[in-house]
Amino acid sequence: MKYDLKKWLPTTMKEVKLRAWEQLDIILFTGDAYIDHPSFGAAVIGRTLEAEGYKVAIIPQANWRDDLRDFKKLGKPRLFFGVTSGNMDSMVNHYTANKRLRSNDAYTPDGKAGYRPDYATTVYSKILKEIYPDVPVIIGGIEASLRRFTHYDYWSNSLKSSILYESKADLLVYGNGEQAIKEIAGKLNSGTKIDAISDVKQTSYLSSGNEKTADMISLETHRLLYSHEECLNDKKKFAENFKHIEIESNKKRAKVLIQEVSDKYVFVNPPFTDRLDTEIDKTYSLPYTRLPHPKYNKRGDIPAYEMIKFSINIHRGCFGGCSFCTISAHQGKFIVSRSEKSILEEVEQVTKMPDFKGYISDIGGPSANMYKMEGYDLEICNKCTRPSCIFPKICTNLNINHSKLTSLYKKINDYSGVKKAFIGSGIRYDMLIDKNNEIKGDKLKYTEQLVKHHVSGRLKIAPEHTEDGVLEFMRKPTFKLFYTFKQVFDKINIKSGLKQQLIPYFISSHPACTDTDMAELAVKTKKLNFKLEQVQDLTPTPMTLSAVVFYSGYHPYTLKKVYTAKSKEQKLSQKMFFFGYKKEYRNKIKHKLQSMKRPDLLKKLLK
Repeated sequence: MKYDLKKWLPTTMKEVKLRAWEQLDIILFTGDAYIDHPSFGAAVIGRTLEAEGYKVAIIPQANWRDDLRDFKKLGKPRLFFGVTSGNMDSMVNHYTANKRLRSNDAYTPDGKAGYRPDYATTVYSKILKEIYPDVPVIIGGIEASLRRFTHYDYWSNSLKSSILYESKADLLVYGNGEQAIKEIAGKLNSGTKIDAISDVKQTSYLSSGNEKTADMISLETHRLLYSHEECLNDKKKFAENFKHIEIESNKKRAKVLIQEVSDKYVFVNPPFTDRLDTEIDKTYSLPYTRLPHPKYNKRGDIPAYEMIKFSINIHRGCFGGCSFCTISAHQGKFIVSRSEKSILEEVEQVTKMPDFKGYISDIGGPSANMYKMEGYDLEICNKCTRPSCIFPKICTNLNINHSKLTSLYKKINDYSGVKKAFIGSGIRYDMLIDKNNEIKGDKLKYTEQLVKHHVSGRLKIAPEHTEDGVLEFMRKPTFKLFYTFKQVFDKINIKSGLKQQLIPYFISSHPACTDTDMAELAVKTKKLNFKLEQVQDLTPTPMTLSAVVFYSGYHPYTLKKVYTAKSKEQKLSQKMFFFGYKKEYRNKIKHKLQSMKRPDLLKKLLK
């Protein structure tokens, strides 16, 4: 089959010449394969800049080990280089929670590993600055976003300074970067120098310690954090920084955050909060082919693409604020929803894909059931500093009516060419249960629609733990609500003649979790007849509350000490309780419970 290569952004000089371009305006580097689909950040930024009239190319998975020809093959761009590690932090991509090197990479053809470096954003950026010192380098994506301040790097077991400083890049864009990158490109195109760009929201820049910087630090609109050097010397100061970072990252009217590192100051501007709903519709209306670049046709499937190619993302952001999650640090807690028209237009595109068989794999977002949800009184939201809108209890100002989402599900399921639309994203079941521990009204209608029409036999949900002390630290609801949801789920299944399962996700080795907590989890899930599959050991990801406590030992909001399983032995000890139903673990669990002097748990778990 022949492909029109001009339908993709160019990746080689041959493809640039097909468009009769003399020079590129912008060249993007990504650690992922180039997949021209709105679920992949490099494609989104590339298409966004293309729509503004710029000549844009993408170089995916550049070889950093050879003579660096991939970094030179398209020459020098007129405006800037853009760099991202890809859709994942490169270290999460490369290593398991026990720091074992993964044998595959879901963002590479045939799932092959080894096509991106560790700390990819920094590696790519430094190479470009070495070859083209006079060309601006702008970093973005999740790796840059989560490392924009001094952060704990689990893989080196050390504190690292802002990635902007380490990478030698000129500017950092965090979060969903469409608005910021358009504004930056416009300024550069009009002749503004990169070191003069300091007023774009959702960006971070470096400044020298001059008089102007001192004046800015003193403003009420700015907050000075403890310096990188202070964090290195005092873990409690590092923990305290996080509280301010999290609060400002989730505010409508946030302050500029400033952190000194060596002889520079890192300035992080507040996020965009206006016009986001219209902007997200623009993003999804761009002319994606929705396909990997044809260069990969003979190299095997790209697992990450195969998983999402028939999925529909309906919103961004998450107001859950879970301690172990990076979403609010990257996308913020305020929900940005697409219009129904935009979503249905994408459904139409999916149904026309040549290999579509009638099944949409997911209608969701960071959480499945937060579409179109916001505060009743937005002025209250403007003043809010809570990291979560639903923990420790659901905010009385939050409108969690599910009617619009239920209506959307029905319209998608009834769409011509769609046999069934599944929900693959996680459900926040605590938002369905009222204060009387019941699911009623619009929440019941949503749950019935979900269970009857949108489950592929197994519904994924994430209680994460069973013990209230651990759940409180995780900012997750009591496990009692899981029983309520399961009861309603089972009742709907029986009434509808269905035999569907709940698949719960759990985490071990989370801060505040002990071996006793894990044993209790094992006992409670055994009573529910769960043979746990979707389980994981905590990976302390940069810019999460969990990672800060894992490293520092202190809770950022109370500065009290918190126990955390940290050694490999401690982590494996906790994780084994997930597998009490397997013969090879039973003796280990028996000896552990005996050493803990808990014969009561031993009897319940291994009888």
